[in-house]
Amino acid sequence: MTIIKMTAAEIARKVIENQPLFILDVRNTDAYEDWRIEGHCFDYLNIPYFDLLDGVDEIIPKLPTDKDILVVCAKEGSSLMVAEMISEAGRNVHYLEGGMKSWSSYLEPIKIGDLTGGGELYQFVRLGKGCLSYMVVSEGEAAIIDAVRFTDVFTNFAQEKNVQIKYVFDTHLHADHISGGRHIAEATGATYYLPPKDAEEVLFDYSSLEDGLTVKIGATQIEVGALYTPGHTIGSTSFIIDSNYLLTGDILFIDSIGRPDLAGLAEDWVGDLHETLYYRYRKLPEDLIVLPAHFMIIGELNENGTVAKRLGDLLAENHGLNIGSEEEFRRTVSDNLPPQPNAYEQIRQVNMGKITPDNDEQTEMEIGPNRCAVR
Repeated sequence: MTIIKMTAAEIARKVIENQPLFILDVRNTDAYEDWRIEGHCFDYLNIPYFDLLDGVDEIIPKLPTDKDILVVCAKEGSSLMVAEMISEAGRNVHYLEGGMKSWSSYLEPIKIGDLTGGGELYQFVRLGKGCLSYMVVSEGEAAIIDAVRFTDVFTNFAQEKNVQIKYVFDTHLHADHISGGRHIAEATGATYYLPPKDAEEVLFDYSSLEDGLTVKIGATQIEVGALYTPGHTIGSTSFIIDSNYLLTGDILFIDSIGRPDLAGLAEDWVGDLHETLYYRYRKLPEDLIVLPAHFMIIGELNENGTVAKRLGDLLAENHGLNIGSEEEFRRTVSDNLPPQPNAYEQIRQVNMGKITPDNDEQTEMEIGPNRCAVR
């Protein structure tokens, strides 16, 4: 029977379009339970590769006949070998090109909406890691917010749109993924902005991302305005774009709130987090569309694959925004911190410019799920 390669891009379309898929994940159980490919209509079977070395006869009856079967491993090799055994047993089967390594790195650009005077706002969805990046384009110019390290994705997209990248922003010093912000700026001549309170130890030049900073993109004068919103980090900054969209960084998510502990200062920053969530954001128009820098679960995606929701809806529905007192808020946040992200301290060092790991080392640092939220 046939063995067919399936790319991360093809899987992304299945996720976004709610298509069915059966995934046979042959990684070790602990790796599978920690992090897997999520889809609305996906079914799963986890059998470690070493348990299949003697053959696949016992699992063949467990494989469906009415949907695609995808074998997944860490880097591709093991899944291809298992797929070959399944094919020899008389079944059509797919394997994931590049394994979970490729799934972690894939970005799907999706249009969020049109902006005043003909501009556009795009969200880059990193389904395998839960990261969300943004590009504002207007009249031949572009601004990027919270770019991940795969810089070619953004520069190539800008070329396709025939726009020049003028500004690059990081809402804060990231700890769960490696930023591509300053590298995009260096490659394009754009101005790179970083909150100065997060940048006290960085070893490169940057422009200060201060409260009230406004830049205009293109001749249509689309404003990107900065709003100081500490709590996830002491420098965390949100953006209001075109008076319609609120980019919240890692402070506020669709179904959770940001964690304040990734620099070891949870007790110091939890008060700032409460101030931002319960006072600063509540002064903003409720019709603003919240666009976070991460999502936690596949259920947070809208039907078109975007991650976005009206601020007023989050104020009513997000549990992190509906805790009775600041004392209870502090206790709730402290008691519900998830495990630290993989290699988060090393990632902070990379984003400060203190260490420069090679591409394989960066991949290993980022492997695993997003863990920026208090659940």
